[in-house]
Amino acid sequence: MSEIKSRFHLVDHDHTGRKRLYFDNAGGAFRLKSVLKRMVELDAIPDNIERVHTTARYLQTIQEAGEQDVRCILNAKGGSIYAAQTASSIMFDMVRAVAENVTGSNMVTTALEHPSSFDAMSLYAQRTGKALRVAQSNPSTGGVDVDALVSLIDHDTCLLSVIYASNISGAKLDLEAIVQRARAIKPDLYIIVDAVQHAPHGLIDLQRTPVDGINIAPYKFFGARGSGMAWLSERAAVLPHHKLNGKDACAWNLGSGTPWQFAAITEIVSYVCWLGGKFSTSRDRRTLFESGMSRIELHERALLSRLLNGEDPVKGLRHIPKVKVCLDHPDLSRRDLIVMISIGKLGFSETVLEYEKRGVTVYERTATSLYSRRMLDSFKLEGGVRISPLHVHTPADVDAFLGITAEMAGALP
Repeated sequence: MSEIKSRFHLVDHDHTGRKRLYFDNAGGAFRLKSVLKRMVELDAIPDNIERVHTTARYLQTIQEAGEQDVRCILNAKGGSIYAAQTASSIMFDMVRAVAENVTGSNMVTTALEHPSSFDAMSLYAQRTGKALRVAQSNPSTGGVDVDALVSLIDHDTCLLSVIYASNISGAKLDLEAIVQRARAIKPDLYIIVDAVQHAPHGLIDLQRTPVDGINIAPYKFFGARGSGMAWLSERAAVLPHHKLNGKDACAWNLGSGTPWQFAAITEIVSYVCWLGGKFSTSRDRRTLFESGMSRIELHERALLSRLLNGEDPVKGLRHIPKVKVCLDHPDLSRRDLIVMISIGKLGFSETVLEYEKRGVTVYERTATSLYSRRMLDSFKLEGGVRISPLHVHTPADVDAFLGITAEMAGALP
């Protein structure tokens, strides 16, 4: 854990040097030192990547390596890589391409989608005159039941857009079952996945879940802000979309390339492979990546269990008086490392500020927020305080948080 922490910026202290616990990694994430180092190095180079001289060719190799590492993260073969400023803009672009160019009378999504996905589906369903069908959430699991989603799909569905894991409850949707059953109904159904929340916490394997588009946000995956990445299948990539006429039909990147975006992906994959190499002797990059991600997932599940159940003598959130765990579920294998709680009658924003006074950063999700309203309404919740540590954290970090939580709850009347 000491080695892991040393590879990231500002794990135990904020930028002013104040000691703190940063438990808001679902809203951002710790930055790898190597990512920011490479970002500065490459962005300082003035050369245009679309030239023929030595420096341009060097930058081209960096982009090519980064594109292959996007495929490594996803276990994707072929297809097209699309880099943009944000994962949200990418989602609108992918949804538009399918909605405007694929025949069908309806589009299907879920109530748990991020606004970039849900609003894109709503906008283009309206513009193309298609019905938008929305699968509702299950408050018992914090997710969406496969049956509830698949029952909305028929032979006239042109697009299914689904989130991989909820950024409210942490619940993982059963993507493999969803893809299999959806394609059993309509074999040529286009499927787009929002993997922004899930990618840093668990393995993605498009060989097991073949979809047509999937996006990630490097800034939530130990990277840097100002970058979104996506992969599109061969058939999705050639759908009409914004591009220069002289480019290949499958090209989605507009303008000159930004080499640091791709170098950041390579540094992220290299870090996970370094971690995986502690538990594997393989030299295959995807195998090492799988090893690293599986260890991240298991470590985070252990942290989640400790958060909820504690370790004697420290009480977990399930056992601290006046603390309510929202959308709790016993099967932690179905969860990413997110917990939402409330403490007595303390307001959500007030709770966040009380944590901040004690050196803890968390975040409130409320029904007044455009980023949370629809999801919380589906769960019939007014809100909660979201806790999202990362694999960089230790059991001692969790225990410190639980001690602070018990102190706050104990001070309430």
